[in-house]
Amino acid sequence: MFYDLARRFMFTRDAEWAHEFALNNLRRFAHTPLSAAWSQSVPNKPVNFLGLEFKNPVGLAAGLDKNAECIDAFSQMGFGFVEVGTVTPRAQAGNDKPRIFRLPESNAIINRMGFNNKGVDNLVNNVKAAKYDGILGINIGKNKDTPNEQGKDDYIHCMRKVFEHASYITVNISSPNTPGLRDLQYGEALDDLLQSLKNEQLDLAAKHNKQVPMLVKIAPDLDEVQIGQVSESLINNKIDGVIATNTTLERAMVQGQQYANEAGGLSGQPVRQRSTNVVSELKRLTEGKLPIIGVGGIDDADSAKEKFAAGADLVQVYTGFIYKGPELVKTILNSL
Repeated sequence: MFYDLARRFMFTRDAEWAHEFALNNLRRFAHTPLSAAWSQSVPNKPVNFLGLEFKNPVGLAAGLDKNAECIDAFSQMGFGFVEVGTVTPRAQAGNDKPRIFRLPESNAIINRMGFNNKGVDNLVNNVKAAKYDGILGINIGKNKDTPNEQGKDDYIHCMRKVFEHASYITVNISSPNTPGLRDLQYGEALDDLLQSLKNEQLDLAAKHNKQVPMLVKIAPDLDEVQIGQVSESLINNKIDGVIATNTTLERAMVQGQQYANEAGGLSGQPVRQRSTNVVSELKRLTEGKLPIIGVGGIDDADSAKEKFAAGADLVQVYTGFIYKGPELVKTILNSL
């Protein structure tokens, strides 16, 4: 009921204004009686994944809480894990506004945010200040003005900063909103990046006496050959897992809708089948050897179960959560 009212109000406003309004209030009231408006108890469905014990297999995807300002509030909603970021070494403003567009006919969103965030030092401070003691993923990227040739330096910088504070780290090489970023998903560029990051991960594990799994987030806009090449590189470089998928550049499924032709990544219901196909193909190609978090178009119990059936070990929500609210978490868990 509360979320229905809140959504009606926020959907009358600019999408980014509504996003910031929501985050500001979640941060402000997380430790007050007003948090009862979004707090809920959910079924306990523990899952062991990557050597970590998750309270349940439904997580919040990266992108909603870029600066880790609302971890405690999101944990109160029943998520089994929370992923924050994408964060970059230096703060950056992102792309010009407007840069978020709702497509309510399809329960979808187009965004071209461009890794806007306050920088990795700010994020680490927020993580340290949070009371949350559950599974926390930290999603890392490169600054827009860092050439791809030096991109691995940005990822390594972020990895060093967040390693002590993360349950797992996600390497984001699939956002369509940073020019050239997706080129890091292919060939020698991918192998070079993954080899460097794996070496850094091992060094940091020895230094801190702590194992922090590293996952790579990939795009839905990969054909079978490209998925095969990516999965081979992930296995060869001993990457711990994969998140499938990010947003899509495809627009065929929303043609004719307002904002359909806006630049950026499309998320929500229209990417559901595409991301499920990638999950299924990854599972097949790696013979189940690569742990998978499935994300894309999950907005009810059936779409979540579809991801699990395709081979996902865990799932994440974002756009479906925007449209359905915290109740979505409980709905999915009650169906499992």
